Amino acid sequence: MKKLLLSVIVLSGLSSMMLHAQQANVNLDYNPHNDTEGLIPFSAPLNSPEVHDDQTVTFRLNAPNAGKVELNPGAIHTILDLGREPLAFSKGEDGIWTLTIGPLPADIYAYHLRVDGVQIADPNNSYAAFTAMPPYSQLVVHGDGPAYYDAKNVPHGNVTRHIYYSEVTGGERELYVYTPPCYSSEKEYPVLYLVGGSGELPSNWIFDGRANLIMDNLLAEGKAVPMIIAIPNNQVVHRNHPQHSELTFDIFERELREHVIPLVDKNYNTIESPSGRALSGLSMGGRHTLFVGFRSLDLFANFGVLSAGDTDPENSIKDFLNDPQLNEKVDYLFVGQGVKEAEGFFNLRCKALVDALQAHDIDHEYYIGGAGGHDWGTWRHLLYYKFLPNLWRTK
Repeated sequence: MKKLLLSVIVLSGLSSMMLHAQQANVNLDYNPHNDTEGLIPFSAPLNSPEVHDDQTVTFRLNAPNAGKVELNPGAIHTILDLGREPLAFSKGEDGIWTLTIGPLPADIYAYHLRVDGVQIADPNNSYAAFTAMPPYSQLVVHGDGPAYYDAKNVPHGNVTRHIYYSEVTGGERELYVYTPPCYSSEKEYPVLYLVGGSGELPSNWIFDGRANLIMDNLLAEGKAVPMIIAIPNNQVVHRNHPQHSELTFDIFERELREHVIPLVDKNYNTIESPSGRALSGLSMGGRHTLFVGFRSLDLFANFGVLSAGDTDPENSIKDFLNDPQLNEKVDYLFVGQGVKEAEGFFNLRCKALVDALQAHDIDHEYYIGGAGGHDWGTWRHLLYYKFLPNLWRTK
C-alpha cells in the first residue's frame, strides 16, 4: 500500500512538471511565453517577453546603464496600428526596463529591441530566428489552444535537409524537403517548390512559416492533397549586389533546372510533369515565381505569388500574359497579400499584376486575408487558408 501511494505521489509530481513553462523548450508548446511555473528561461536574468492570459505582453530588459530602451517598429506595430515610431520602455529603480502592450491577436511576431539607438534581438528570449539578415526575436502570443500553425497530436510528416554541390553557384548548398505522413514508395506525389524572400533561408519556411506543421494539420483535417514540399535556397547572388535584379532570375532558373528539381525527382516519388509541380514564394520569392516560373511552363503548371507583383507586368511578363493557350497550360494561379499590405506600398505591385491578369482573361485566384502586413503572419495565413488547400484541387 505504501509502495502504491509512493508511486501515485511520484506520478503526480511528474505530471505537474509537464506543465508548459516559460521558454522551457521541453515540448513544442503553443504558449511558450506564458509564465505558468514562475521560472525564468535558462541562462537569462528575467522573463521577456511574458504573455499574460489577457494576451497583453510585457517586455523586460536589465540594462541599468542604458539611457533609452525601445521596441522597434515591426509586425507588432502593424497589427496594433501604432505607426512607425518606436515604443519607449520605462526604467525602474532596479535598472530593469519594462513595456506592456496589447492585447495582441494570437500569432507569432518578429521583433527587435533598440538600446541607445542600437537594434538588438531580445537577449532574454530563446525564441530567435536564424535568417539571411541579422537575427530577430519571436513573440508567441497564444490563444485558447494550439493554432493552425502549431504542433498538434496528429500524424506528422518528415523534414529532410539535403546538402549538395552546385555547379551554378560553385559551392555546397542546402535544400529542405517535407514528405507527408502518408508518404509511400508505391505512389507518386506532386511537389511544391516553396521559396523565401530577401531575408530568408530555406529553414525559415520551417521555423517561421511552419509550413510542415501547417501541412500536417491540413492533411489531418482532410483539407489538402498529400504533397511533397521542397524548399530550396533562392539566395543565389548577394542581395546587396548592384546587379541583383539582373542576375538573380537567370541564376535561380539554372539552379532549379540543373540541381534542385533533378535532386528531388531522383530521391522522391514525384509526378515528373508540369501539372505535378508548383512554384511559390513570398516577396522576392514571389518575384522568382513571376520571372522564373512564368517563363518555365515546361516545368510548372501551378503558381503561388505571395506578397509580390510588378508595376509593369505588360512588359515584364508579356509573353506569359499574351500566350493564347495559357489557361490550358496553367492549372492554378494564386495571388495573395495581407490586409495591411493592401493598404500600403506592396499593394502597388500586387494590384498591377492582378489587373493585368484580369485584362488578359487569365484564370487566377486573388485573395487578401489575415490581419498582418509584409510578415510571417500573412504568409502562414495565405498557406493555410487558401493556397495549400486549393493546390491540385482546381482542375
